[in-house]
Amino acid sequence: MFMKDLLKQCSINENNFGSCVGGMDWISTDNSGENVSYCPSNEMAIATVFEASENDYEHIVSKATSAFEEWRKVPAPIRGDLVREMGNALRDKKEVLGSLVSLEMGKIKEEGYGEVQEMIDIADFAVGQSRMLYGKTMHSERPNHRMYEQWHPLGPIGVISAFNFPVAVWAWNAFIAAIAGDVVIWKPSSSTPLTAVAVQHICNDVLERQGYTGIFNLIIGKGSTIGEKMLSDKRLPLISFTGSTLMGRRVAEVVSKRFGKTILELGGNNAILVDETADLDLATPAIVFGAVGTAGQRCTSTRRVISHNSISDTLTDRLLNAYGQVNIGDPLEKGTLMGPLVNQGAVESYLSAIEKVKSAGGEILCGGKIIKGDGYFVEPTIAKVENHWDIVQEETFAPILYLMEYDHLSKAIDMHNNVPQGLSSSLFTTNVQNAELFLSSVGSDCGIANINIGTSGAEIGGAFGGEKETGGGRESGSDSWKQYMRRQTNTINWSDYLPLAQGIKFDIN
Repeated sequence: MFMKDLLKQCSINENNFGSCVGGMDWISTDNSGENVSYCPSNEMAIATVFEASENDYEHIVSKATSAFEEWRKVPAPIRGDLVREMGNALRDKKEVLGSLVSLEMGKIKEEGYGEVQEMIDIADFAVGQSRMLYGKTMHSERPNHRMYEQWHPLGPIGVISAFNFPVAVWAWNAFIAAIAGDVVIWKPSSSTPLTAVAVQHICNDVLERQGYTGIFNLIIGKGSTIGEKMLSDKRLPLISFTGSTLMGRRVAEVVSKRFGKTILELGGNNAILVDETADLDLATPAIVFGAVGTAGQRCTSTRRVISHNSISDTLTDRLLNAYGQVNIGDPLEKGTLMGPLVNQGAVESYLSAIEKVKSAGGEILCGGKIIKGDGYFVEPTIAKVENHWDIVQEETFAPILYLMEYDHLSKAIDMHNNVPQGLSSSLFTTNVQNAELFLSSVGSDCGIANINIGTSGAEIGGAFGGEKETGGGRESGSDSWKQYMRRQTNTINWSDYLPLAQGIKFDIN
């Protein structure tokens, strides 16, 4: 009964189809396959949506392209008003949408609410940014000339999102793109189509009230079909992709061949360093939340802890004690701290990683097993390992935490950086010199580096993204808006003669 009531509150019923042109135009194709959404807590089917056909894809992109032609003419502050209304609508739906995230994806309710709050926060940020799409004014070397730059809308933006943040990452892109004058075509993860349908209903209500159509568009389908069409489509000048490094390579290759742009948010192998001066009362809960939160399925999840050998035993004891207090179960139940993995494939990856750790000579300190019964539940795991092992160099999307030791901070930083990924990092210390070293050019090589906070739970105000095999993309705050626009340099000659740059003389009669 709860599930049916929740779906009803999210406007999900038998009349909802797989894809939509923003503005109530749902497509009813039913011969291109079905996408069944399963609850990872009990493996039961929640609901089914139809997948889009190639004709549906063409219809949506064509409509979105037409909408862009008009939307880009709308003044940016007015575009911001639409996003403001989206934020207000999400405030009204925060509890029900957050619960749906928990039901379909498996993260605990507090995290589901937090994800919707992140959407609200980025909406507020985007509203302000809509009045600050600034360009620079430069001094010309030629007399009576004025130089400046301005930013113009880029076009229809393709957003391909992942299951672990089924709605927030869309908002990072969609709201910033909207105030930039772009329209968005969203292909969500096949594991979480219902949250996307719910968000699209919210979009449709706001668009209808404001008199717009085609700004936010949804298309549900397989990556091998719809996703590939998006990558190759020259009408989409930018593809924002969140997913694995392996798939990210494919995205970069295909889009770059047509000279398109990409925002890539790929793998993370995030580490927390704990030095001999660290406040372990701060470090311990940060590590546990980073490793156990979302069942280790965040791109910013803490995968590795590198601690000074003088405090490593104490820290290990604290972590083992804390892990014993982690309540695992139904993510919608109060008091649950860790829900299930998303599907059976994730469980198999978890078990495979455990076996590889054992084969390499690692010591499993706790966990390492599946939890029998309904749902894709596993035990959060702590293991002692060596940083250079192949399995430690990989990102396993599961609650597995690797412990290592060091004797000098420079060695710890080398260990930290010596992985292919470069997303998020942290150092716990009360030594200001150690903190500054970690944040310096010879310190962490990640896109995010923190002191005395964990690797996960980034605020929307900063640019989010990483280096190396994390892809180099940046989303959310700071000046990430520039990726959704094209820069144009303008020079105006208001004199009555034609001096050339660099003092070049080119006289003709």
